[in-house]
Amino acid sequence: MSLYSSSVRRLLDSWPGKRRFGIYRFLPLFFVLGAALEFSMIKWTVGETNFYRTFKRRQAKNYIEEQQQHLAQPQPTATATATA
Repeated sequence: MSLYSSSVRRLLDSWPGKRRFGIYRFLPLFFVLGAALEFSMIKWTVGETNFYRTFKRRQAKNYIEEQQQHLAQPQPTATATATA
């Protein structure tokens, strides 16, 4: 049983640059697909939000929580460090 169909094999074999670049001949295709994914994450919105707004909101929330934890920890006094 073949791992993939003969039509897929024929399509992959017909992609140019097989002898010179080998398996790396598909890299430009994946660069274009990655750019399209990135563009869609920036431009497409669902309601009032998109991926980057959600990411920035989460980063801001993490930063605020980190600052609150930092402020809640007791700070050593100057006299305690001088006597030690």
